[in-house]
Amino acid sequence: MYLKNYRTSILLAAAFSFLLSAFWFFQSVAFIIFLSLLLQLLLEPFVTYAVKHRISRTLAAALAVMTFAAFTLVSLTVISGTLIPTFTAFAEDFPRLVGKLQQLPFLPGDSPLLTQEFSDLWNEIVTYGVTAVRSSLSIIVGVFNKFIDVVVILFVTFYLLKDGEEIAAWLAKLFPSDDYDRVRQLFDRILASLSVYVRSQLIICTITGSVVFIYFTLRDLPYASVFAVVSGIAEFIPVLGPTVASAFGTMLTATRSPFIALQTLGFYLVLTQINHNIVYPTLIGKNLHLHPVAVILGIVFGGEVLGAAGMFLAVPIIAVVKIVVEDINKNRINLLRKKAESRWLYMRRN
Repeated sequence: MYLKNYRTSILLAAAFSFLLSAFWFFQSVAFIIFLSLLLQLLLEPFVTYAVKHRISRTLAAALAVMTFAAFTLVSLTVISGTLIPTFTAFAEDFPRLVGKLQQLPFLPGDSPLLTQEFSDLWNEIVTYGVTAVRSSLSIIVGVFNKFIDVVVILFVTFYLLKDGEEIAAWLAKLFPSDDYDRVRQLFDRILASLSVYVRSQLIICTITGSVVFIYFTLRDLPYASVFAVVSGIAEFIPVLGPTVASAFGTMLTATRSPFIALQTLGFYLVLTQINHNIVYPTLIGKNLHLHPVAVILGIVFGGEVLGAAGMFLAVPIIAVVKIVVEDINKNRINLLRKKAESRWLYMRRN
């Protein structure tokens, strides 16, 4: 009888544990579904707006997906013609930039041991840096090589936009009927949080990338687009991402002069503080209240399990887990309160 009261909570915990394990055992399918869900949440406002203006939901969903596909294709065409050559030039120039950094008077010249350690460190930076930049190029170009996955994601997104309510209702009916409303509210909370997250991240990435590009351009610093893209993408990895991007930009501007590097460091510090104390809280609000320690540990764990993709997915997955745990705990507290009230009423009657 005791377990019967918690059967929905047990089923929810088991279901979400299975979904999380799918990223390990069925990565391709899990990523397709997750990316389709994020894309559906991104396009949902446009479909809702169209439906309010007497356009059928099926047509609105199709128009939204086709518009997104066309926009993405145009964007990739522009990137392939402008950004990729710049990234390629930066990758080829990266060893020279690191060599200039190595020649700066950061270490005393009379310490052979420290000088050797410093040299080894920069050799590793050259290796990993060039590999990272070239990997970024491979990811961008790889979009064209996974045409089937892209088509599947677009089709799944279309059906989520078209039949999302029916799918959510069907899933909720798989749980005990007494808790149907509870499960639907849980689904709504999760989708609302993910929707706020993906839109906010896109906005803050765009703002950050644009501001960094303007700064590097006005200061006549090379590879402005490279640092803008790195800074923008890094915002998808909270705490760690912006820190690494700031260090990356500051270190390489030191090849111009230490004074410019200090100015760049100040610029990144101000930008980071504005983003995370004003822009980010304004966009996210109270939808995602995650402790920085949980975010950092989640990102590290995600990176260990799934690599770069795990680092990008860490925050939304932590947010989903947090909502599910809160729902289970809230239900437990409500059951205990009802049990205590029933016992109190029974004692009063007797």
